[in-house]
Amino acid sequence: MSALVFALVLAAAVFHASWNAAVKSAGDRLVSVALVLGTGGLISIPFLFLLPLPEGESWPYIAASAVIHLIYGLALARMLDAGDLSQTYPIARGSAPIMIFLLAAVFADEWPTTAGLAAIALISAGIISLSVFSRPNPSGGWSATARALLVGLIISLYTYADGQGVRLSGHPLSYITWMFFLTAVLIVPVTMAMRRHTYLANLGTLWKTGLAGGVIAILAYGIVIWAMSVAPMAYVAALRETSVVFAAFIGVRLLGEDGGRWRIASAAVVVAGVVALQQSGGSAG
Repeated sequence: MSALVFALVLAAAVFHASWNAAVKSAGDRLVSVALVLGTGGLISIPFLFLLPLPEGESWPYIAASAVIHLIYGLALARMLDAGDLSQTYPIARGSAPIMIFLLAAVFADEWPTTAGLAAIALISAGIISLSVFSRPNPSGGWSATARALLVGLIISLYTYADGQGVRLSGHPLSYITWMFFLTAVLIVPVTMAMRRHTYLANLGTLWKTGLAGGVIAILAYGIVIWAMSVAPMAYVAALRETSVVFAAFIGVRLLGEDGGRWRIASAAVVVAGVVALQQSGGSAG
């Protein structure tokens, strides 16, 4: 993984933590998620006419990713309703890299080096420990944990679909544009149907958060999709999930959440894994 890709994916992690924190603080989280993803689709519209179409082989992946992102949006809102951000977010984001590694290894024959696999495991362990050890009495119990693991599985599925699809597209920016557009086409009407009595009222209070979050989200995941066109999926995914460290910083410094020595130690483990990942080289496959 080149230094440029490494730096951009780290920046994407900061962006991702920021828009998830904004959704968590929103009143109706489903509407907020729909506004974020819908804004990403709105931003993409002009580029539909400026960029060439993706290659035909990538369209099944674009369609699959849009459907999975719809499911992700619904599951993410339920997860954030079920438990604390500092409990559920690290489990969801920390479990995803291991699942992505398995998908990429089995279906794409993309095997990390031994050092790379160790770094992925170290990052995931540090991320999950942010949840397990930093809050002795997490809210939501096993239900929240189960929902977080489900979100982690969904993350791994759309990441794998996009990692494969963008490599077949011939035009990474075109792939990103169409994926965001189709995701918005799906999630906005579904959310309107589910919140038909309150959607407009929530729209009036959440549109600023949704607009800002949408701009940040399309930058964050757009960078990740592009990175997967030039670097191994599992490496990019593990590096992206360092967003939980930035989310922990936002929580402690800006939202007044408790810190504690375990959170600092967990963040140090993640940083060690990130350094190891950068030094581990490329895919062994």
